[in-house]
This record gives sequence, C-alpha cells and structure tokens, in this order.
Amino acid sequence: MRRLAPLVIVLVVAAGCSSSKPGEKTVSPLPSTVVGTVPKAATVTVPAKFKNGDPTAGKQVFASAGCVGCHTLADANAHGTIGPNLDQAKPPLSLAVARVTKGAGAMPSFEGQLSDKQIADVTAYVVKATGGNANG
Repeated sequence: MRRLAPLVIVLVVAAGCSSSKPGEKTVSPLPSTVVGTVPKAATVTVPAKFKNGDPTAGKQVFASAGCVGCHTLADANAHGTIGPNLDQAKPPLSLAVARVTKGAGAMPSFEGQLSDKQIADVTAYVVKATGGNANG
C-alpha cells in the first residue's frame, strides 16, 4: 500500500492539470457551411431639404414651436421632462429630422405645422447645441 500511495498522489494531481495554459487558443470544430447572410448596416439618409439648416434660426424655432416645454436643452435654457433630455441624447441629424417630421411616443409630428426650412433649422440647432452628428 505504501508503494501505491505516491502513485495515487501523482495521478490525482495530474488529473487536475491541463496541458493548455490560460489565454491559449481553444480549438473547436468549425462549421462546414454558413447558412444565410450577414445583415448590412442600414444606411441613414437625410432628405436634401432638411440638410444645411441654420442653427441660429433654429434656436428661435425651438422656442416658438413649444420644444422648450417638453425637452431639456441647456443652450435654450429649456428644462422640460416630458421628452428626452437632448443634452444627454445628442441626436444625430437623421434622428432629429425623423422625430420632428414623424414624431414618436408622446412627441407629435411637426410636418405640416413647420415649414421644411423651419424643420431644417431646428434640427440643425439641436444637433449643434448637443454635439450630435451633423452628418448622420
């Protein structure tokens, strides 16, 4: 029995050891065929009529169209709590245009209430004031 004890200890220790080391590549079988396709990222385009708005004029539209009552936007001294905090959201131009023209949630569509120029201006203002992506 004493002769087997060292052998049993070596076998127990060896059973807990692995030949691979942490961080090494793990090999697993790879699929032989791929089914389907990888989805492509949606490209977002802003209609030309809503590009190149005037942020200075947009600040006036933001105040007169009632945006200050629902949104928080430091540059406009707006502290609304119904809509999203625009300073935090930093919306890209495409999202700002979509929300103003189509509405979402509690926000109504302003298409038909504001001219295309006013929509271009107010969205340019929001994007500039929040640091959002003016090209997206």
